[in-house]
Amino acid sequence: MTWLYKREADLPLFYQQHFQGHDQLNPSPELFSSRLGLILTTLGMAVGTGNIWRFPRILAQNGGGALIITWLVFLFAWSIPLLIMEFGLGRGARQGCVGAFAKFAGKNRAWLGGFVAFCATAILFYYAVVAGWCLKYMTASLSGELQGLAGGPAQDVFVSFANSFRPVLFQFVAIGLAGLVVLRGVVRGIEKTNRVLIPTLFALLLVALFRTLTLPGSGEGLRFIFGVDWSSLKDANVWLEGLSQSAWSTGAGWGLILTYGVYMPKKEKIVSTAIITGLGNNLASIIAACAIIPAVFALAPAILDEKTLLEMGGVAGFLQNGGPASTGLTFIWIPALFQKMPGGSIFTFLFFLTLFFAALSSLIAMIELAVRVLLDLGWSRPKSVGLVTGVGFLMGFPSATNLTFFQNQDWVWGVGLMLSGLFVAVTVSIHGPVRFRQQQLATHEASLLGRKFDFWVRVAIPAQFVGMILWWFSQSVSWDPGQWWNPLGTFTIGTAVVQWGIVLLVLGLLNFLKGKRKTNQHQ
Repeated sequence: MTWLYKREADLPLFYQQHFQGHDQLNPSPELFSSRLGLILTTLGMAVGTGNIWRFPRILAQNGGGALIITWLVFLFAWSIPLLIMEFGLGRGARQGCVGAFAKFAGKNRAWLGGFVAFCATAILFYYAVVAGWCLKYMTASLSGELQGLAGGPAQDVFVSFANSFRPVLFQFVAIGLAGLVVLRGVVRGIEKTNRVLIPTLFALLLVALFRTLTLPGSGEGLRFIFGVDWSSLKDANVWLEGLSQSAWSTGAGWGLILTYGVYMPKKEKIVSTAIITGLGNNLASIIAACAIIPAVFALAPAILDEKTLLEMGGVAGFLQNGGPASTGLTFIWIPALFQKMPGGSIFTFLFFLTLFFAALSSLIAMIELAVRVLLDLGWSRPKSVGLVTGVGFLMGFPSATNLTFFQNQDWVWGVGLMLSGLFVAVTVSIHGPVRFRQQQLATHEASLLGRKFDFWVRVAIPAQFVGMILWWFSQSVSWDPGQWWNPLGTFTIGTAVVQWGIVLLVLGLLNFLKGKRKTNQHQ
């Protein structure tokens, strides 16, 4: 709106009252009002549906306690180092992904930041659909639509819903709500909302935990979670699953923390904030697992006969039931399980309310990432939010109406996040790890990390990337040996490489043309 007016005083009164002081009226970015606001906002980015939806399933598939060990190792080996780098890049540049990468790696490498921004935005397109699913099931738990559904019938209901046009409405509401929060700016919108969402989310998780632990038989679930089969640690898959879960769950390398780093006050300590964000995210995952898995152990025998449960591989096999798009436990079995305990309808509603809050807080961060890139180009916040939410809704439409397309995008850009994480480390490596920690970190933080940080930037992160990408590609080959190259496949190497390649080619070309144009202008 401000592009129509030359002076702030010429703006409509409503606009002055509601948006005064935002980025479009002040070229200097807003800063978080307090350390608490900063931490709650970064936790809002990190704690998402993956903590509540994916983590319990991955935990069940990989030996419980053994997976927790590897997951904690990679919290410090992959996630926290990348969070430190992202905070430094964002605060040091006071610009979003493209501008920060251009400043630290050179303008001719701005395409690196462009890929990071596009990858997170591509996830935004279908993540709004997931938030819509959570919203739909939250309302369905109140209306009684989920009553008596379990197993095959519940799966049929979910698949029918996901492959129809009905998710579009819920997707629209979810992205609209997140967009309204971002529209109000960093302090009055994003920070203020997360001050409510995140404490409420943790409170709801604790309520669910307390209720679950009062169920007869829940103790067996806790033993399953924390019991360690030490022989499982010899399995490379357990380590790679732990690395993947940590990378996806914390949001390290996504560019989201980089974006929030733009608004981080200079006085705040980067290393301690990164550690708190990582540990807080993992705490949410553990609470969620302790609320869900023991409930499954306690209630699964009430909805399945002994023969069926045995055929599924017992309760552990039941937990591993992925279902369509890995939704089995969350959208097919959880409602049936919770209906079997006193107050089940209330707890089903609270579960999906918690899931929606987690999805919404992460969706807000994804929208702000894309908006920040446009703000750096001189756009106003209202115009930027309008474009991002509008395009996000339209680009998410295929995922909202076709489960196969949703799965393809989740595969391509979920694995693409590993490339994003590598690009963050490459950028810091080009800038110089020593210079980076001396300039961007507090003196005691820089000395505390020392040369260990340099090793992590130049060796450890790239090595972990190679291990992860080769493992995921080998998984793709095992899923469909004869079609791994197919660019039209759902989970193939071909579809990932082709889609990444198109984006990288376009970004590289734009970067080249922009650089050439500037060169010509100076001649």
